[in-house]
Amino acid sequence: MNIGALNLKQIPKHVACIMDGNGRWATRRNLPRIDGHAAGEDALLDTVYGALDIGISWLTVYAFSTENWKRPVDEVKFLMNFNEGILTRHRDELNEKKVRIRFAGRSDWRVPKRLQKHIDDSSELTKNNKKLTLTIAFNYGGRAEIVDAVKQIVDSKISSNKINDKLISKYLYYPDMPDPDLMIRTSGEFRISNFLLWELAYTELVFMDVLWPDFRRDHLYEAISLFQKRSRRFGNIGES
Repeated sequence: MNIGALNLKQIPKHVACIMDGNGRWATRRNLPRIDGHAAGEDALLDTVYGALDIGISWLTVYAFSTENWKRPVDEVKFLMNFNEGILTRHRDELNEKKVRIRFAGRSDWRVPKRLQKHIDDSSELTKNNKKLTLTIAFNYGGRAEIVDAVKQIVDSKISSNKINDKLISKYLYYPDMPDPDLMIRTSGEFRISNFLLWELAYTELVFMDVLWPDFRRDHLYEAISLFQKRSRRFGNIGES
């Protein structure tokens, strides 16, 4: 699907993606799982550039979850180096295109110091860009984000009668980030896997059969076309 099939006046402000299917993509080709992760780099870049072309302001991708540490050691090590490599290879180009790069997740002892430095450097380099905010959910879990928010509220000694959804939102990793309008998951799986649990409350969900390494901007536009055909009521009755 191309841009011409979309209503450019109804482009979602924020799109989130669960980039799933790298391992299966590799297995079907009798390749190591890590080759599937490497192949997903082109999919990510084409999705980012496709989002820029149609005016999406926020794109959040699920790169590494708090549960992914349970994967084989060699695969985890590859993913650490791979994410570092994506930054060193592409952050200057993304900066030139006015993309702000941010990371959502826990910065703990398991994240290699060298990778953490590249994360910090990329965030600092691009912090003033305003065309697109690319948030990379890394060492991220939706439950962990809510737990971390609650801990901050408790530490701030805020009275329980002042706690509501707006207050909790202020203590999430990025309070300025709007809730996603659309969430896309690839590979044909029908679950959200601990991704943005708080923020997805009224998000439209699209599940696609394509494996992530094969995902391109045309698939993004197809998902947006489906989104544009839906009626978002946010709990209201809507039009009859």
